[in-house]
Amino acid sequence: MKTLVIIPSRLAATRLPGKPLLKIKGLSIISHVFKKAEKANIGEVIVATEDQEIIDDVKQNGGQAILTSNNHKTGTDRIYEAIKKLSKSDIELVMNLQGDEPLMNIEDIKNLHDQMLKYKSKVGTLASTIKSKKLHEDENVVKVVTKETLDYSNFPAAINFTRQILDKNRHIYHHLGIYCYQLETLKNFVSFKQSENEIKNRLEQLRALDNGIKINVALAKASPIGVDTKEDFVAIKKIMEYKS
Repeated sequence: MKTLVIIPSRLAATRLPGKPLLKIKGLSIISHVFKKAEKANIGEVIVATEDQEIIDDVKQNGGQAILTSNNHKTGTDRIYEAIKKLSKSDIELVMNLQGDEPLMNIEDIKNLHDQMLKYKSKVGTLASTIKSKKLHEDENVVKVVTKETLDYSNFPAAINFTRQILDKNRHIYHHLGIYCYQLETLKNFVSFKQSENEIKNRLEQLRALDNGIKINVALAKASPIGVDTKEDFVAIKKIMEYKS
């Protein structure tokens, strides 16, 4: 089963404009991400973006990139346009990685891919344990509620995704914005209109649940920080420079 990895990215961001091209150890964030994705070795890796500057940076650093529309409301809609433009007829699975998470764990990417193959799921995603009350109560931290307790061998379905504070006795985890789709399911997903639930909560995965598409969840070993603010960038930069 052939897999394509697509990383949606754009310069326009509400809290930290231009973040894909911010540099850590002499390399842009988006280039760190695509190089991590290549190391996972699950399929060809392509960056999908509306910005020529990102394309130039990715290609300069040895990656592949494709120009997409600037009218997309979500990253998933962007990756589907990229797939159509690429005209790859042999793709069955599509992995959607976040372009602002240079600390993503390669083993977690591989595990999600393996679970998709094992269970033949329509859509899969990752979640990690919530280790502090602060994270649990932070509405910027997206939570996923699953049907059963996650472990490294199972792949249960998600019941809900939310930013709200929930009862701690339920199966609640920190959702990581990495998805793997069967191509046919991705086609169905983008054909649906944005649901009221999705728009209200600013969570595109709710469009899938609202239209009866099951999302299975794999347990991640790591919980990487995304670059959403200047403070996030400084924190990640320190971590990555310290590791070197």
